[in-house]
Amino acid sequence: MDAKEISLNEKEVKPVVDLLNDYLANYHIHYQKLRGCHWNIKGQNFFTLHVKFEELYTNAQLTIDEIAERVLTLGKAPHSRFADYIKESQIKEIDTIGLKDLDMVDAILDDMAALIELERELLEATDAAGDDGSNDMVNRFMQFKEKNTWMLRSFAGKK
Repeated sequence: MDAKEISLNEKEVKPVVDLLNDYLANYHIHYQKLRGCHWNIKGQNFFTLHVKFEELYTNAQLTIDEIAERVLTLGKAPHSRFADYIKESQIKEIDTIGLKDLDMVDAILDDMAALIELERELLEATDAAGDDGSNDMVNRFMQFKEKNTWMLRSFAGKK
C-alpha cells in the first residue's frame, strides 16, 4: 500500500506518518499507565476509579489499533517495539504501586494534556497534507480526551 493509492501525496504525508508513530508511542505508555492505575487503585475512590480506568484503557487499546492501522493505510509500518515507545514517548512511565488515587488521576490528566497537544499538532499536519481521514480520526480521539479531562478534573475538584 502506498499513500497515492488513496489519493495522497507521499511526501506531504510523511510528516503525518512520523507524528502518528510518535502519537502511537505516547499512547502505548499512556495505555500501560491506565492499566497500572486500574490494577493498583486503592481507597475510598476504588469503585469509581477502577471502572473509569478500565473504560479509559479499553478505549486506549482501540485507539492504538486505529492509529497503527492508519499508519499502514498511509503506506508505512507502525512502530511496534516497547523499546521504541519508551524512547520516543514524551509521556513517561510511572510506578502506580502505592500511588494515591488522586495522584493517579493527576498522572492521567497530565497524559491527556500531552496527548491533546500532540493531537493539535497532528491536526495541523493532516490539514497541510490534505489527509482528511487522519484528521477526522485524530479529531475524534481528541474530543474523547477533552470530555474525559473535564470529567476527571471535576471528579478531583479542579477548575
